[in-house]
Amino acid sequence: MKVKLLFLYTLFLITNMMNAQQNNESLPYYEIPEYPESYNQGTVVARMIDGLGFRYFWATEGLRAEDLIFKPNKTARTTEETIDHILGLSNVIVNSAINKPNGNNDFSKLTFSEKRKLTLNNFKTAADIFRKSKDLSQFKIVFVRDDKTVAYPFWNQINGPIEDAIWHCGQVVSFRRSSGNPYNSKASVFTGKVRD
Repeated sequence: MKVKLLFLYTLFLITNMMNAQQNNESLPYYEIPEYPESYNQGTVVARMIDGLGFRYFWATEGLRAEDLIFKPNKTARTTEETIDHILGLSNVIVNSAINKPNGNNDFSKLTFSEKRKLTLNNFKTAADIFRKSKDLSQFKIVFVRDDKTVAYPFWNQINGPIEDAIWHCGQVVSFRRSSGNPYNSKASVFTGKVRD
């Protein structure tokens, strides 16, 4: 009887791990897509976002409830608040790609899994649009607050939301290490692949 229960328990664990792996591979950025044959402004920015997406995928993969509420001190954001901020940045990036003004967004009702999926899809959508572009100057960042509209050139996209999101991905990795759940060391940011 004990052997049978152990077998069933082991089978259950393996099935859950395989399902989690399949779900992860269906989200963008389990690995970075192959690079294009040529360099141009669109392909370079898209590759930057692909690298961000890969980092975000693995920074957030397997986060537990205790990881999400972790913060290094009383004045810092929690891991989940940092993830919320990255979601907001991903929205600014994708809105620029689809030429949509940025307004107020309420993501408070989304679960962590929904936020993660939306963020990854935002990065993928933006990267795919920018990858096909030969002229990034058409992708402005536009903010609408009350009756005021302010537009910024694409340059601000690079040093603003893209680099800020990369910065905060590093924080998520640091926070998760501090809460006892380190980043998967098999995910190579250099190759954009997962080592065996």
